[in-house]
Amino acid sequence: MQTYEYKPKNVCAGKITFAIDNDVITNVKFHGGCGGFSIGAANLLEGMNPKDAIKRLESVTCGNRGTSCPAQFALAVREAIGE
Repeated sequence: MQTYEYKPKNVCAGKITFAIDNDVITNVKFHGGCGGFSIGAANLLEGMNPKDAIKRLESVTCGNRGTSCPAQFALAVREAIGE
C-alpha cells in the first residue's frame, strides 16, 4: 500500500493524506477545513477506484476559488497514479 500526502492550493484544507492499495482509495483524511465535509468526503471516497474519483471530483468548485477540496483531491490522486 502506497501512502500519499498532498498540499492543496487555494482551499481551506491544509493537507490531504490518503493511500491507494490494489487500485482502491483508502485512509483518506482532509487536514483542516470544514470538519463535516472532511469526514463525509473521506467516508464517500473510501473504497473508490482512483480514476472514478478523479472523474467525479475534478470539476467541483467552491465559491469563486476556481477549485475546491474535492478538486484538489482529484489532482492529488491524478499525481499519485501518474496521470
